Amino acid sequence: MPGHHHPARSRRTTERKGDVRERAILDTCEALLAQKGYDTMTVGDIAQGAGITRGALYFYFGSKQEVVAALVARTVEHLWERSRVTAQTEEPRQAIAAAMRRTVELWNEHGPVFRTAIDLSLTVPEIGELWSHTADLFITAITAVLERAGVQAGNEPEQASAMARALCWMIERTFYHASQEAREKLQQASATCEHIWLISAGLTA
Repeated sequence: MPGHHHPARSRRTTERKGDVRERAILDTCEALLAQKGYDTMTVGDIAQGAGITRGALYFYFGSKQEVVAALVARTVEHLWERSRVTAQTEEPRQAIAAAMRRTVELWNEHGPVFRTAIDLSLTVPEIGELWSHTADLFITAITAVLERAGVQAGNEPEQASAMARALCWMIERTFYHASQEAREKLQQASATCEHIWLISAGLTA
């Protein structure tokens, strides 16, 4: 009927109070990671920054660790969404350049979250699984770029899958260290990683 109000559509377009509060908690957590770091940050700090009581925060998350795990999950989803299309569709040299540009952008935006995820990945199983799964997605994408560039498929040392795994973890480690210094270090890290990726793909000539 013309002009008929559709309640389901209204519910979808109106963000629930719980969603707003949860986003505020995660946004505050990310800001505090940049300001204080994981070890110094407290649940009370997060609650205060989000404009709620500690008790209200515990309605959404059981601990500081759970807040950080949810923040990592949100951030890596954003990371993957921003990165996957280029790796799948562009010419290999362009895909490599675009992937490294996005890596710099994302480490500039979310470096403290990524560093915290790496730091906690060996001791917090949920974060470790998230980070490992994200790495696997990127290894698959890097493998596809290498294969499109003519690298032989397979898991042997000079084949695409093994090279992609090494490249993925090299990029992670290089950006982890560079992000702890000045921002221009990220650009240097990107240039180094891009050059090594191009060499691996046989695209330096």
